[in-house]
Parts: sequence; C-alpha cells; structure tokens
Amino acid sequence: MRISHVVKRFGDFTALDDVSLDIHRGEVVTVVGASGSGKSTLCRTINRLETIDSGTIEVDGVPLPEEGKELARLRAEVGMVFQSFNLFPHLSVLDNITLAPVKVRGIERAAAQERARSLLERVGLADQAAKRPTQLSGGQAQRVAIARALAMDPKVMLFDEPTSALDPEMINEVLDVIKDLAASGMTMLVVTHEMGFARSAADRVVFMDAGQIVEAGAPAEFFSHPRTERARDFLSKVLSH
Repeated sequence: MRISHVVKRFGDFTALDDVSLDIHRGEVVTVVGASGSGKSTLCRTINRLETIDSGTIEVDGVPLPEEGKELARLRAEVGMVFQSFNLFPHLSVLDNITLAPVKVRGIERAAAQERARSLLERVGLADQAAKRPTQLSGGQAQRVAIARALAMDPKVMLFDEPTSALDPEMINEVLDVIKDLAASGMTMLVVTHEMGFARSAADRVVFMDAGQIVEAGAPAEFFSHPRTERARDFLSKVLSH
C-alpha cells in the first residue's frame, strides 16, 4: 500500500497535510497520536470512505478507483473494522458474515457459511452463530466485525480504533484476535490508543500530529527514544499512568 503526498481538507481545516506512507506486504503498522491528529481520516481515505483533495493512494500497485465497480472491487480487497461495529441488527451473526461474500464475491451460500463458521471459531465465537448482534457483548460484536471483514479474504486489513468503544475488560479479547492476525502475516494498518498493543504487535509505529506524520520507526525505538519533541510530549502523557 502506497500513500503519496495525500492532502484532505474539511472546509478550512486540513485533516491530512502532505502525508506519505508505504506499508509492505505482511507488515503491521500502528498509527498513534492525540485525538484530531488525522489518524482515522488517514485510515478512511485508504478505501475511499473519505475522498482526498490531492496526492495518490495505491493498493497492490493499483491507484484507488474513483467510484463504481472498480471501487467496490477494491473495497472487497481492503477489509475495514470500525470503532462501532456496524453489524446489521436484524441479521444473525452468521448472516452478517456471509452477506458480503455471497452478494459481492458471488460465493455459494453453503461455502460462505462454512467459511463463516471457521472464522467464528478463529475469533473464539463458534457458539454464537445464531445470535443477533444485540445479544452480544461489545467485545464479541467487534470480533464478529473482524470475522466479517476476513470473510472477504482481503489483502489488507484496516482497523480504526477497534477497541475505543469497548469496556476495559473487553479490550484484550479483541486485541488478542488482532495479534493472531498479525502473527499469521496479514498486512494491517491499525489506528489505536492502546500503546501496549502498538509496542508488542507492530512492525512499525507511525506518530501523527496536526495531520502530518511526525515520525515513524520500530516500536522499541519509538517508545524508548522518540526523536521529536512532539512525540516525547505525547508519550509522556499517555505512558505516565
């Protein structure tokens, strides 16, 4: 995934200011920074949930399509997990996971269901297939959302603060699933406030401030020896508790 000189404005506010970032196959990149620094906007531009004003974004060497079938095809290749789970409340867990593979990929329902059950087992929810989302805890619902994204066999997974809406005791059950994905070699961009996760699971940590990437590096280097004053100030606040 290649993000080159991307600018995104909301009126007079510049959310992304000349952002460039390469993410290599099999790499796990965590994006950290204070609220309003542009992290989620960056995540949302990659599958064009937010349009960009200038710059380019490529996935697997292919520029991001503007609209139509090509854009739908790209979104099938780029899985996204949001802060809120965005599950369909009127569908069962199993149907939430199989809907897109059947409708978008054209997979036979029986095959899609078999894959969904396998993914539910992977995220520790094999016994929850028949339930509705309202019957699940927040942590369970987010794990279903991860399974739903994986059901499309994406090349890349994007996580936009996947634990921010969860109660503290549910955070680890979701992070454990994401760590398992990381260990399996999935290419991932994870916007997160969880510094422990960023330190332990990432290949690279990207620190954003005021719509810019201020610095990026290996977790051990970033957390132990941040190079910029802005990163040192940020870490002094989030690691002081």
